[in-house]
Amino acid sequence: MTEAKNTSIPIEMEHDLSRGLAAGATPSIPFELVHKKKFNLREGFSLTLVRTLGLTGAIILMVILAFVVYRGVQVLSWEFITQSPIESMTKGGIFPVIMGTVFLTLISMMIVVPVGVATAIFLAEYSKPGFTLNAVNMSIYTLAGVPSVVYGLFGLSVFVVTFNFGMSLLAGSITLAIMILPYIISTSEEAIKAVPYSFREASLACGTTKWQTIRKIVLPTALPGILTGGILGTAKVSGETAPIMFTAAAFFTPGIPRSVFEPVMALPYHIYVLATAGTHIEKTRPIQYGTALTLIILVLGMNLLGIILRRRQRLKKAW
Repeated sequence: MTEAKNTSIPIEMEHDLSRGLAAGATPSIPFELVHKKKFNLREGFSLTLVRTLGLTGAIILMVILAFVVYRGVQVLSWEFITQSPIESMTKGGIFPVIMGTVFLTLISMMIVVPVGVATAIFLAEYSKPGFTLNAVNMSIYTLAGVPSVVYGLFGLSVFVVTFNFGMSLLAGSITLAIMILPYIISTSEEAIKAVPYSFREASLACGTTKWQTIRKIVLPTALPGILTGGILGTAKVSGETAPIMFTAAAFFTPGIPRSVFEPVMALPYHIYVLATAGTHIEKTRPIQYGTALTLIILVLGMNLLGIILRRRQRLKKAW
């Protein structure tokens, strides 16, 4: 007969376990007695598939980014950034285009952030669970998934035609603000809900009102998450084309807008115009790549700013 494998515990280890049990401690199983987990073929295949798909997606993104950088860096210069387009936009720079994008982004965020954060405070702190709250949350999630072109048509019908704003900076900014509102509400609400409830209890126990607790305790603690959502929302707004196509963007303007009721040029729409609707598409090809690279740098810069602000705010926390 085959000799059975000896799995007995050594005498010294047995004495240690006996002393631990006598002292009331929880016995720990020796590492030598823990059987190694058998290899799971299905789990290994799934893990390999996930890694392969993730690596493939990263490689594709890097190739696209490298291609745009290679073609765009050839035209990128200080003159390209600071001059206006000339000669049917086949020469010159994109300064009015950059400023138009900045104006659209800033005005839209000035509109949406106060409304979005106030709505998130109400939903997280004052609303009661029930049918109404579920319906509001379902509406927010639904609006977050609506294509941007639908918001563009809505802005055209309401702000451009009904309110008679015309194709203007104001109409485009309000449309972008409405488009990004569900995202700001969701991120702000999650940041507020992530604040430990013990913070609220401790503040209320000191005699403060609920609003004072929200203003002095909850909002400062949730600020990193709110800032991150706002910065990422800014990056999303700056890269949208469809909403401003129907409400704000112009084919060409000689300079920056002097009023909110004037149309503007914007980076994403400028790329679209040069690549599809221009009269000299091949001549403007370098400008197309330079504009695309400028937009990528702008979006990456905003994302990086959000990461830095979030990290600094988290380092200030003492818990």
